[in-house]
Amino acid sequence: MTNPTRQAILSGSKFETLAGYSRAIVDGEFIFVSGTVGYNFKTGEVPESVEDQTHQALANISEALAQANATLQDIVRVRVFLTTRDDIMPVSTILGGTFSEPRPTNTTVIVQLAEEQMKIELEVTALKRAD
Repeated sequence: MTNPTRQAILSGSKFETLAGYSRAIVDGEFIFVSGTVGYNFKTGEVPESVEDQTHQALANISEALAQANATLQDIVRVRVFLTTRDDIMPVSTILGGTFSEPRPTNTTVIVQLAEEQMKIELEVTALKRAD
């Protein structure tokens, strides 16, 4: 049975169809954004540096949140997946400059990502703004 309050947000990425997921799901007051990498969906490019990948991932997340009437400031939880410990400080500096008070909760783990050129993946949960 379909949940009438649940809304899928799609970016048009071929990966969503391939892997059977939505960029984000709005369910009640929450917005759940799938793990998002620094892939530029418009150009098909992946920046080289972890800093540029982080900025691109945040831009991708921002676009998904905008479709749900939310912004990066509505994020209440962020999960950071990095391929090396060396990237913790550069990414933390970017995230620290992105989020305002109250800052979201954060979990950072070191992992292998699906594509070797990917250095970061961000997964977030946000609260939907009142209409």
